Amino acid sequence: MDQIIFAIALIITLAVFGFTASRYVRLFMLTKPAFPVRNIGKRINLLIKVAIAQSKMFRKPFTGILHAFVFWGFIVMLFGSIEMVIDGLIGAERSLYILGGLYDFLIGAGDLFALIITVAIIVFLSRRIFLHVKRFEGIEMKKVSHVDAKIALTIILLLMITLLGLNSSYVAYQTNIGEEIHGVYPVSMYLAGIYSNITVDTIYVHHEVHWWSHILLIFLFANILPYSKHLHVFMSVPNVFLSRLDPLGKLPNMENITREVKMMMNPDTAFADPPEEAPVERFGILDAEDVSWKNYLDSLSCTECGRCTSVCPANITGKKLSPRKIMMDLRARMKEKSKGLIKKGKDYNDDKSLIRNYISEEELWACTTCNACAQECPINIDHPKLIIDMRRYLVMEEGSAPGGIKTVFSNIENNGAPWQYSPEDRMIWSENLEIKK
Repeated sequence: MDQIIFAIALIITLAVFGFTASRYVRLFMLTKPAFPVRNIGKRINLLIKVAIAQSKMFRKPFTGILHAFVFWGFIVMLFGSIEMVIDGLIGAERSLYILGGLYDFLIGAGDLFALIITVAIIVFLSRRIFLHVKRFEGIEMKKVSHVDAKIALTIILLLMITLLGLNSSYVAYQTNIGEEIHGVYPVSMYLAGIYSNITVDTIYVHHEVHWWSHILLIFLFANILPYSKHLHVFMSVPNVFLSRLDPLGKLPNMENITREVKMMMNPDTAFADPPEEAPVERFGILDAEDVSWKNYLDSLSCTECGRCTSVCPANITGKKLSPRKIMMDLRARMKEKSKGLIKKGKDYNDDKSLIRNYISEEELWACTTCNACAQECPINIDHPKLIIDMRRYLVMEEGSAPGGIKTVFSNIENNGAPWQYSPEDRMIWSENLEIKK
């Protein structure tokens, strides 16, 4: 009977998760190309350094170390979760013990990490509840964002408590019935002492309660994640692997504009047959359907940690720009428009847009493209690329830009340089200088 109940719970979990994943896949299919994924070796090195080794997290040592332990612990404990699924389906107990020494190491490490993660999560929850950490605040951080974070952290805490309860009750039960204990439990062997004055039958009940609580929490958490900021649990590692490998200061050109310029500068094209008419493309980004798959992946990967905003010179000096808000706004806009886009495609229009309804022109033009946000982001989100593409829409589609920038554009068009002087007058400043030859 237990196996049937477990199989039903697993099927429901996979079905719900599959439905959610399919919606994200359909939304990704509506986005535009970003760049070819090449240099696999370099990407793997980046993945190991930034995602696995958590190198960027250590710029804030205390919370960085705790977060790294949580990440590494989840990787190790994934083995135990897989074993629980196998046990639940076949009705066994600790079925992977046949792996011998490797099993002992992974189970022992998972048991130790469960305690470390419990401490880390208590620290994280305390910081959010009792301390007003500045980078956790901002106009984009609504009440739902704080509640979302606390719910996810609470579920993780319960996962660790139930895991320690499962392991300690298992050790106590096996000891009491004189059976072999499979695995090593450096923490739970001490916690098992709480069962010293409890009957064997009660210990067994405790074990079953902890087992079912832990696995059902895993199933619940897996289907809550895609609807919360903790979606980064799934998305952050792929996002690091798919990072743009160009130097941060390099802004990619628009291919359609580059193509037109090359044709204009090539005399041979004057006598060539006119190219076939291509569909009219929008310059830059106005709304969610104009973004590339990498822009959208960036928004889904955002952890809302605020490290980007905390180093943004525009934000620090009191301007409206918050790089974190830009990513959160794209994610929210895609979510809002997703039903219409999936049903009707890119032609769907709800009379709203990412620019102005979510992100103001003032925010976009406050960016200095210094790339501090992208440099600081622990999962290599490229905020400036999205901001620049929205600026490109404003300039190339609407002719909208701050007055000073319009003056520069006008000077470039008329004088071939950003300055208001004609080319013939550029050297006037040097006429009365005494220059020794």
